Amino acid sequence: MNFKLVAALAGLCAAQSFAIIGLGVQYAPNFGTSLDDSKEASVYSDSITGENVTYAHKSFSGMQGVGLKLWVDILPIFDIEATYNLQWASYDASLYVRDKDGKLQREQPVELEFNGVPFGKATPKFVAMNGDLSLTYPITSIPIIRPYIGGGITYYLSTPVLSDKFVKKFMDKTGTALLQASAGGTIDDATSKELSNELSSMLQDEGLNTAIGGHIILGVRAKLPVIPLAVYVNGKYYFGGNYDDEIDAGHLVLEAGAGLAL
Repeated sequence: MNFKLVAALAGLCAAQSFAIIGLGVQYAPNFGTSLDDSKEASVYSDSITGENVTYAHKSFSGMQGVGLKLWVDILPIFDIEATYNLQWASYDASLYVRDKDGKLQREQPVELEFNGVPFGKATPKFVAMNGDLSLTYPITSIPIIRPYIGGGITYYLSTPVLSDKFVKKFMDKTGTALLQASAGGTIDDATSKELSNELSSMLQDEGLNTAIGGHIILGVRAKLPVIPLAVYVNGKYYFGGNYDDEIDAGHLVLEAGAGLAL
């Protein structure tokens, strides 16, 4: 057996298996992030009719997500990854009109619309975005398969939650005047639509929560020789971040994707 030829071919495969630069798209769910059901809280009371408007939202558990990843394997020891993820979850929310005896007269589901978030008008959503810059270290130099470990910094952005505290603030600022202008303080179709629009506008005016934190990453990337395609999967553990108090933040995210590798 010609060992020099075998060694040369093995070296060629190893060299062609690892790309200098790659760009991939990924599925990136967030495990553990959740929002609990809230109890009905009074946000408006009509002193004349005795009608009471309450608000409550439902729960969600876990978030779906997608993202982009850019990696560069040109450093002698360490590699660099840059990642952007967009994750979201929906939760139902409603305003309830009750008479003076507490009997439900009408339930008005709340629909919101965020500028710059690609969901259109729908039930409220909690949206989290993060940008990661990671420094990774290849655990082995096996051809084709590249396991690695590392960590880095994370920049977090997230939308505010439509909590009862926020709705109360909205009612004090805008909503009460709208209700008092309607017949008997009740929420008819036109008033409810105007309430949702104004509530959506005020929520957007709050802006996004932002924070800087970090993450630890453990993953594996694979690429066949010659073919400019790589697949990868990694787990990230996050720390830091700044979310509304009602959000119970999960720290584990899975990233599984594929992309061009040159």
